[in-house]
Amino acid sequence: MSSAGISSVDRLTASLRKLLERSNELKPDGGIEPALTLTNFGGNLETIIRGAEGGVTANAQDHYAALETACRNIFYDLLASTSIEETSFSQIWNLLDIVSLLSDIPLCEPGLVFWLVEELLDSQTIDGCRVVFDYLDSRRERLTAKHFKQKQLIILRACNELLRRLSRAEDTVFCGRVFIFMFQSFPLGDRSSVNLRGEYHVENVTVFDKTSSKQAIISDSFDGAMDVDQAPDATRKETTVSGDLTGDAASAGQSGTPQSPDNTAKTVKIDAPEDKIQEQEPDTEALYPIFWSLQDVFSQPTRLFETSTFESFKSGLDLTFRKFKAVQQHQQSRGTSKLPSAAHRPLKRKRAGGESEQQDDLAGSFNPRYLTSRDLFDLEISDLAFRRHILVQGLILVDFLLSLTPKVKKKLESASNKSVLYNYTLPEEEFKWATAMRVEIATYLQQGQEGKFYYRMVDTVLSRDKNWMHWKAEGCPLIKQPPIASESFIESQKGAQRTSAPKRIRPTPMGSLDLGFLLNTGDEGQAHGLEILKKPARYTLPRVEDFKGPIMEDDFDLEMAKTEAEKESIAVAKASKMWRTLRIASKNRLNLFDKLEDVNDLTPLFDRPPASQGDDVHQAKKEGVEGERSVEKESVAVNGVQDSTVTEPVAPAIEVT
Repeated sequence: MSSAGISSVDRLTASLRKLLERSNELKPDGGIEPALTLTNFGGNLETIIRGAEGGVTANAQDHYAALETACRNIFYDLLASTSIEETSFSQIWNLLDIVSLLSDIPLCEPGLVFWLVEELLDSQTIDGCRVVFDYLDSRRERLTAKHFKQKQLIILRACNELLRRLSRAEDTVFCGRVFIFMFQSFPLGDRSSVNLRGEYHVENVTVFDKTSSKQAIISDSFDGAMDVDQAPDATRKETTVSGDLTGDAASAGQSGTPQSPDNTAKTVKIDAPEDKIQEQEPDTEALYPIFWSLQDVFSQPTRLFETSTFESFKSGLDLTFRKFKAVQQHQQSRGTSKLPSAAHRPLKRKRAGGESEQQDDLAGSFNPRYLTSRDLFDLEISDLAFRRHILVQGLILVDFLLSLTPKVKKKLESASNKSVLYNYTLPEEEFKWATAMRVEIATYLQQGQEGKFYYRMVDTVLSRDKNWMHWKAEGCPLIKQPPIASESFIESQKGAQRTSAPKRIRPTPMGSLDLGFLLNTGDEGQAHGLEILKKPARYTLPRVEDFKGPIMEDDFDLEMAKTEAEKESIAVAKASKMWRTLRIASKNRLNLFDKLEDVNDLTPLFDRPPASQGDDVHQAKKEGVEGERSVEKESVAVNGVQDSTVTEPVAPAIEVT
């Protein structure tokens, strides 16, 4: 690009060359890494560029145009003089880093760096483009961090142009790198790659040897003569290539019918019992046109809305699945159920590659287009990877049918994107068939080499694809939510801290008694706190005479009581005291029980005859020992305090009213 006579462009070009010389000093060994940053230029990159304008203030558009021209001049000079294999080609990477820094300030067009990358990809071979993508992968986050809206269309155009140059069969891995770069660069909810109108790739037509319209009739005679059955038996079935054709019938057709010059398959009419046809293995020759005709439905599923097409698809998929199961059984019986690529590989390569070689076999089984030759069909269906690919196609289509049930369609009634919603509703009979077929396919995919892992991968992808379908049906709402306000974040953070903070122990645990009275000091000269609990009256067994006064007070209170509740409470307290009196008196005054004439009058027990002093001391010691034994079972209240109820049963000989 010529810029002779434009002083601003010349000054900017000279400044950029000085920056490149500085970059060469920082990276003497060349290469892509490390990336240049503002700190490498002392942080005054803007000052250097502004100083190149000679103090003349220009508008933004003129400045952008002059700087773009200067960058292109240097870019074209380096591109024409160096090869991508040379070490000096690192000046291109340094120039792209400098342009990226200038676009972030911004001192140039934000999309300038990708314009230069686009032209760089166009100027390189496929191997050179791989090196360019090494640079893009290492700078992806930096290149897309700012001003992405001005860059996204350029990125999309450059990547699509590169994908058109690549071969999906030979450059599969590189194609994956390009797609991954786009997926990581564009936001998750970007609508640039969404098929909003639900269009199908109907241009992808599978070409194979189609059947002719002629009908060849096979006779059972050995000489190959053909007779037409005018009235077939009711127990026999007419089978064409669109139905179930067994191995016996196909072998008869191959032996009795000559091959036509145009190498087309013929519709054959067979006499065979219907149940035998269902049990026998489908023939490969007859399965060929049925099998490849399924690809037309796979590429355009809406054709299944027609009843005739749906019936043909059902019979074709059933027949294909029966053949696949038969092939799987034959291989298992022969012990050759592994992938052909791994089975025929020499032992030396297996040892050298190990697991990586096995993974390469599974990854290398991808084919962008199927080979539809009749001669290869028998070999293709014997390949486990091929059978899995076909059944995954069937699984995707069955899931499409199951999404048309009334239950699923009801969930999408409020969806805004009507382009991906269909008026067709799957009938109940077809729903049962689709459900059963999905279970059979899922069971089959879990068999064979790493079948469990393979099916889990497929099922995970299909499950996530259902979520994307719902998102697309709802009009692709924004996935990225607005940031949370700082006030809400701080409030939530405080709440989380309060919730996770260690709990302080309650001063009085729930359900416990308040023991604060133990710390009460009380009046001077009086017992308090623990001293009250140490009184002998709390743990020594009382005497019988100690209950005489409280019982007499209860009798007086009972006579003065006015309400029934009060009378009942006093009667219960009196009964407790009388029972305790009888219990204590039974230990040393049992002989006085004969003098009791009224159960409510215990006076004879209180009027004990006086005993000698020695007997009193002996009796006191005895009562003290017995009191210590029964202290855990009895609690006594003295001086008019109500006693707790005793849990011992009342003696049956005494009634308490």
